Amino acid sequence: MWWIYALLSALFAALTAVLAKIGIKGVDSNLATAIRTVVILVLAWGIVYFRGGLEHIGDLTRTNWIFIGLSGLATGLSWVFYFRALQLGKVSQVAPVDKLSVAIAIVLSVVFLGEKLTWHTGLGAAMIIGGTLVLIF
Repeated sequence: MWWIYALLSALFAALTAVLAKIGIKGVDSNLATAIRTVVILVLAWGIVYFRGGLEHIGDLTRTNWIFIGLSGLATGLSWVFYFRALQLGKVSQVAPVDKLSVAIAIVLSVVFLGEKLTWHTGLGAAMIIGGTLVLIF
């Protein structure tokens, strides 16, 4: 089932780029990011509330809080830079560069999480990098 969620994530990420490009026309990219963040905040907490997840908030450890918080910080910075890049560039160039995050995540997962780098994964990462270079030049 994970791949269905991953495909839905890719679909909505693609929509994000196109909708954001239309929405940020003539708007400060940081303001647009802040508005987007509020929408996401309401959506995320709504889902947690209606699925009964609030009762588990006390189960989070200090490590959970720290790393989820750092992940949120990384996400926020990613969005700030993404919106600015969309404002300055074409979606067809910005989106592929943004997706280099896949190849970077593979490298980071090997270095920091000890995940095995198989030849399939290495080849896939190399193809992502190569495809990105083809699209941006």
